[in-house]
Amino acid sequence: MQDLAAVERQFKQLQAQLCDRWQAIKTIETGHSDILVIPSFSVDQQELQKIDGFLHYEERLLFSLIRLRDPKTRLIYVTSQPLPPIVIDYYLQLLPGIPFSHARARLLLLPLYDQSLKPLSQKILERPRLLERIRSSLRPGCSYMTCFNSTHLEREISVKLNIPLLAADPSLLYLGTKSGSRQVFAECGILHPDGSELVWDQMALIEAAVALWQRQPQLQRMVIKLNEGFSGEGNALLDLRDVGGVDTVEKRRNIICDRLPHLAFESSTESWSHFSDRIPKLGAIVEAFIEGEEKHSPSVQGQITPRGEVEILSTHDQILGGPHQQIYLGCRFPADEDYRLQLQNIGLKIGKNLAKKGVLERFGVDFVVVKHTATDGKPTWEIQAIEINLRKGGTTHPFMTLKLLTNGVYDLQSGLFFGQQGLPKFYVASDNLCKRAYQGLLPDDLMDIIARHHLHFETGSEIGTVFHLMGCLSEFGKVGLTSIANTPEQADTIYNRVIEILNQETLINPTLEQENSPTLPIGWSIVG
Repeated sequence: MQDLAAVERQFKQLQAQLCDRWQAIKTIETGHSDILVIPSFSVDQQELQKIDGFLHYEERLLFSLIRLRDPKTRLIYVTSQPLPPIVIDYYLQLLPGIPFSHARARLLLLPLYDQSLKPLSQKILERPRLLERIRSSLRPGCSYMTCFNSTHLEREISVKLNIPLLAADPSLLYLGTKSGSRQVFAECGILHPDGSELVWDQMALIEAAVALWQRQPQLQRMVIKLNEGFSGEGNALLDLRDVGGVDTVEKRRNIICDRLPHLAFESSTESWSHFSDRIPKLGAIVEAFIEGEEKHSPSVQGQITPRGEVEILSTHDQILGGPHQQIYLGCRFPADEDYRLQLQNIGLKIGKNLAKKGVLERFGVDFVVVKHTATDGKPTWEIQAIEINLRKGGTTHPFMTLKLLTNGVYDLQSGLFFGQQGLPKFYVASDNLCKRAYQGLLPDDLMDIIARHHLHFETGSEIGTVFHLMGCLSEFGKVGLTSIANTPEQADTIYNRVIEILNQETLINPTLEQENSPTLPIGWSIVG
């Protein structure tokens, strides 16, 4: 491989091509592009292994197949293992007005037959013949590459294939880490939890926690986060609620040292010994845990175009699980009307900061909002930014599925999305409908259930459920779904009906299942 400086120069030259082609890329039905989809989860593999069925998460970008509704678009989708043909058929049959055979002829699936615990992008780079096949399949001048997240691996693929990558330059990825997010929030003057700078060893972490406690003597809990943790799985909680009056630095230091081996981890497989060993590699921060009786976890999603324009795409209320509600399970679209326009404004401010630094394509910002009652009795929401994600996330698949299927528009004035029929659209989505009784269900079995009970999405009414992560079902009893409707209540009804039918089909004992599944907020079924 040529030297790093030369790779970076060539990469920037390739990305510059996106400016002139952006309008064609963003238009669903007149893109006329060759799209290379690399759904590689190029994150720390030890952190990724905390997620059941993570190898199947390469299916998360299958919404990209809906772009084949443009009869001149071609798409190459690379995966570690073959995708079930019935899953591909399922997506292609969602395309309105396009014969299945026409769309299938413009889709090239390239499985690597390699389930090793390495990022997909690394596996691709280890196969020069595969790279050559991809290169020869792409039309010069109208091809681009998209991915889950951008690292030096995806940059190298882009350069080797001589096509632009529609994603952030890997040199800017630190802005999407826990510490990088805090830096951007501070620059933008956006409220965020009190916390530390990045630390690289246990002693520095202890001193950072002591300093935080000194600044906030009434602090009840702290969150310790691996700087590159994923989906909340890299978080641990330090509980101080049972500690009485502590008046010296030394006492605080001793209490923290005593409690570190007994942290409450979000991941059931995590331990302090393993967690602390990860700090020198990934770095860590410590933050004040935001307390509150009524507390939500919304997010805003946006994109920065190759021309430097910032666009807000969506807002969501996230559904969190785990022992301390730190792990992403699903989402509702849009976020609550009490604060979604405020989220949009904050997202625009952060997006403009990122754009000035050269960030490209998708970004998301997670928040915690706490309800307070003003002196006049009216409720207000305190909004604190938590972190920035410079990648496609759990909210990407459901929103892009809605957008590509309906070809509708997002309205900034209301924060609503309107379909082709002029009606606002709402959805409930999850990556984690997971129950032991579902284990053994094949994708074909799921398709039988969908057909028999009419659970599919109807393009005419723009109502129904779209499934994903179907490859996870048989081994892990896990599947993803997005239930789309014209009202929030209708979306809930559709979503809950899917769960009810799956439970009936797999003869779930509701009492037993509830005993072994975490409780979700009111309005949600148990999704484990």
